[in-house]
Amino acid sequence: MPSYKRVLLKISGEALKRDDEAIHPQNVNHVVEQVVALHKKGLEIAIVVGGGNFWRGRQGKAIEKVTADQMGMLATVMNALALQDAIEKMGVHVRVQTAIPMPAVAEPFILRKALRHFENKRILIFACGTGNPFFTTDSGAALRAAEIKADILLMAKNIDGLYDSDPRKNPKAKKIETASYMQVMNENLNLMDFTAITMCMENSIPILAFGLNDGNALYRAGMGEKVGTLIK
Repeated sequence: MPSYKRVLLKISGEALKRDDEAIHPQNVNHVVEQVVALHKKGLEIAIVVGGGNFWRGRQGKAIEKVTADQMGMLATVMNALALQDAIEKMGVHVRVQTAIPMPAVAEPFILRKALRHFENKRILIFACGTGNPFFTTDSGAALRAAEIKADILLMAKNIDGLYDSDPRKNPKAKKIETASYMQVMNENLNLMDFTAITMCMENSIPILAFGLNDGNALYRAGMGEKVGTLIK
C-alpha cells in the first residue's frame, strides 16, 4: 500500500519531449503508466506540469515579461491536455483545472471542486502555474500542494536526486540522501526556486526529488520507497 494518502507530482514540460517532438507518446506513457498504477493502489494524485517543451518566459527577451510569462502558462495547458488524454485512454477518470479560466477546454481551478474530484477517485492535473506572471510552475506546484494539503511534493528531475555539485560535469559529485529546506537554499542545490521552497517549508510539505527516467522511480516514490533525495 502507498505510504501517502495524497501527493502532488511536479513534472517539467521537457519530460514529455523527445528529439524534435514536443510531446512524445512514449514519454507521456512513461509518466502516465506509473501515475495510473499508483492511482489504482488508492493514492490520490494531482499533477502540475510545466511548459518548457513549448515555451519558457525567459525565452521572450524581445517580448514584455508579463506577456512572455502568460505565453508560458498557456503552454502548460497543452501538456495538461496531453496527459489527460493518455490517462483517459487507460480507463481512469481525470480532470484538468487551469489557473487562467478557459472553460471551453478545462475547468477553472476551484479548491472545493478539486477536493470533490479526489472524493470521486479522479486524478487532477493543474495547469497555468499560479495564473500570475513572475512565478514559476515550481511555485505553482508548491501552492497547489499547500492548498490540497498534499502529504508530499514529488519533484521529478532529470537526475536521480540532489548532488553537492553537477554530476554531469563532476564525476566525483556526491549524492545527498536527505537535506533541510535551508540547506537547499543556502547551498543553491538547484531543486526549485526559493519562493517554492519557502512555501513548502512554511507549510511543512516534504519534497522528494528523484529521477523521472530512473526506471519506475515515480511509482516507487509514490509507494514510499527510498529513492532520490528527501527535503524536509
